Amino acid sequence: MKTVYIAMSADLVTPSHVNIIQEARMLGEVVIGLLTDSAVASYQRLPYMPYEERKFVMENIVGVKEVVAQETLDHVPNLLKIKPNYVFHRDDWNTGVLRETRQRIIDTLKQWGGELVESDHMPGITSTSLKQAIREVGITPMMRRSMLKRLLEAKPLIRIIEAHSGLTGLIAETVFVENDDIVREFEGIWLSSLTDSAVKAKPDIEYVERMTTLSDILETTTKPIIFDGDTGGITEHFVFMVRTLERLGVSAVIIEDKKGLKKNSLFGTDVVQVQDDIEDFCHKISSGKRAQVTDGFMIISRIESLILEAGMDDALARAKAYIAAGTDGIMIHSRKPTADEVLTFCREYAKFDDRVPLVAVPSTYCHTTEDELAAAGVNIVIYANQLLRSAYPAMVDVAKSILQHGRAAEAEEHCMPIKDIISLIPERT
Repeated sequence: MKTVYIAMSADLVTPSHVNIIQEARMLGEVVIGLLTDSAVASYQRLPYMPYEERKFVMENIVGVKEVVAQETLDHVPNLLKIKPNYVFHRDDWNTGVLRETRQRIIDTLKQWGGELVESDHMPGITSTSLKQAIREVGITPMMRRSMLKRLLEAKPLIRIIEAHSGLTGLIAETVFVENDDIVREFEGIWLSSLTDSAVKAKPDIEYVERMTTLSDILETTTKPIIFDGDTGGITEHFVFMVRTLERLGVSAVIIEDKKGLKKNSLFGTDVVQVQDDIEDFCHKISSGKRAQVTDGFMIISRIESLILEAGMDDALARAKAYIAAGTDGIMIHSRKPTADEVLTFCREYAKFDDRVPLVAVPSTYCHTTEDELAAAGVNIVIYANQLLRSAYPAMVDVAKSILQHGRAAEAEEHCMPIKDIISLIPERT
């Protein structure tokens, strides 16, 4: 029997997938090159189903002889191993990033007389429409909670943006840019204490009730959520925070190593802020980890040593201690206008024998690029307050325009059309 190779992500299997397999069966035995999570995440959103679950589904479709892992978009490594007689694909990849992939397949198959066979695109239900349907319905807490860990395994860098309402959660969920078929989007959402407090016109002192905001964002999104837990409160209270967030499907909580009345870190030493004792903070971390019910939830420790001018050695010593206590990640914070001290920390951190994912928040050092942070070893970049900071001046300008002109006409250029705002949120029946 001849061999037919088909590369698929197969996150949500549709009639089109089945049709392709059945057509390919007419040519020979079908081998599915199933794209790994990291391969899919390199050009679009992380699959809803992990690789092993997708593999199980594909292995049980009639006509599939074997499923092998395809580690990248490039088919060539697998083709050189398998040497199939045919590669089967839909005829929808003559443009964009897949055009180069297609040509490499043709050139490789020539080495042993193989052939690329292209099938007409089958109309009907598509994976894109199914993903949109899932977005409208929502996902389970279990699926969402584990997604951050899966992303960390699949992608070298994860970008997260702040949301402080259901509407801003929708922005984080849906906004993307696309270049040469590569989609760039925010992989997750940061529920910021600062912006959640500010939008309620309250000080950022661990005062506001935040579960309503979290509920609004959970209802409008499917992406993983990282919750700003401030100091986490006293240890006895923190364990209940962990249980609550985990049950709701939040992926991670970040707690800062300070104690007493919470003051925003960007005040630095201009206000009284007290860093927690290493031993006490380690106890809080380990207590939170023991309170967890699942493996999917993460506790990330935010080090304030650079903010409070306690020095680099203190920051590194705390990182080692927090990792030993069981933390799932380290967030290094700085309020300097450049990333120099953060990058210095990263260089020293890279020498650790035991490391966990590293988080950076480039609020003050905003000129530093994601590529620079990734090269330094940062795994998660959080844009912690930009949506609220951009919304407030825009609303002030509109209000001033109305006052100045005695009418709303001049402000209209800064506003969405009324029709768009009415239809922004679809009704669900």
